[in-house]
Amino acid sequence: LVGLPARGKSYIIFNVGNKRRNVIVEKAAAGQPTQEHDSHFFDPTNEDAKQLRDQLAMDCLEELLTWLKAGGKIGIHDATNSNRERRRSLIERCTNEPGVSVMFVESICNDPVVLARNMRLKLSGPDYHDMPPEQAMHDFTERVHNYESAYETISDAEQEQEDVQVCQIINVGRKVISSNIQGYLAGQVVFYLMNMNLARRQIWLTRHGESIDNLVGRIGGDAALSPCGRKYAAALARLIEKERKVFLEQPLDEGEKPPSEVFHVWTSCMARTMETAAHFQEPTYDVQVPLTYEQIQQRYPDEFAARQEDKLRYRYIGTGGESYLDVIERLNPLIVELERQRNSTLIITHRVVMRALLAYFGDIPLERMVRMVVPLHTVYCIEPKPYGASFRRFAYREETDCFVEQVSRMRAR
Repeated sequence: LVGLPARGKSYIIFNVGNKRRNVIVEKAAAGQPTQEHDSHFFDPTNEDAKQLRDQLAMDCLEELLTWLKAGGKIGIHDATNSNRERRRSLIERCTNEPGVSVMFVESICNDPVVLARNMRLKLSGPDYHDMPPEQAMHDFTERVHNYESAYETISDAEQEQEDVQVCQIINVGRKVISSNIQGYLAGQVVFYLMNMNLARRQIWLTRHGESIDNLVGRIGGDAALSPCGRKYAAALARLIEKERKVFLEQPLDEGEKPPSEVFHVWTSCMARTMETAAHFQEPTYDVQVPLTYEQIQQRYPDEFAARQEDKLRYRYIGTGGESYLDVIERLNPLIVELERQRNSTLIITHRVVMRALLAYFGDIPLERMVRMVVPLHTVYCIEPKPYGASFRRFAYREETDCFVEQVSRMRAR
């Protein structure tokens, strides 16, 4: 990443700022003197601080390269990388690693409204969370001025001389310029960045209501909802209506556009998900006859054992059978659409898809994803934010026919 502070890089991870903060904590714990990382620390004339910042950036790059060698695909070096000298050092180090290509993503912001909002959002970050707001804004403004005095954008001449891939994002995605993009992965990164936005919105995720098949432990299929599942569907509509009203009435930051009142409801084509959405839209149904886990174990013991051995890669036999990896691949367009959306969305889906989406937004490794407990009649509300995403979890109580908000153990990505 390349760009001045408050230009929208944090949303988009090997973070040099986190490493810098960790160094302070480690030195303090060891009883060693620490340097205050206020605006003076980022003064380009402060040679000692500059050397430390450059060293931290290279240390962070080494961690990224180690991760790539261990099987990682795309590593993000999250720092300002604000001058040509720093970028040249990164390129020179990466060219020594076979199979590693470099793409610079420069975030440029010249819209005063967007810039002012980004600067206020920056004050919620880890550098300023314990500082009074006025003092924090003054210090951060001085930090930005220090960076601006030495900042060098990626010029056409630099791109040609270094023969480097570049994607420039202007005003948080209003305009995207890509140059010299090579290969599938780099192209996919640009496509993702073109669809990213910071609009205030909510993403609601839930499984369908309890189905007739759920009552007898039968998996798959296309059964209708049970009486309890129908009660859940009605309660879900009431919850969404209530929470949407609260969301739309939240105060806005200065210059921030109000969130869209458009609300999408997405379901699979299965009867139980469409029936769960019946209070949002009217569905139609198909009928199939599925098996229970116990029946699969009895009739296909080898297949059952293979799935238990490797749930991530096991692909169900028969037409339409999928593995978790197949589902993840199929979900790529959906995830891009969720990142692109400026409207709030409710997704009514199934356990495998829920696990994949929660793992994406919660930064959960694939190996843990397949074991996640995602019960019926539970709703997650995700709000994308500049520093990740916030999670809320609601559990339905049939005896009271209402939802109870629970403490979510999900962490932001």
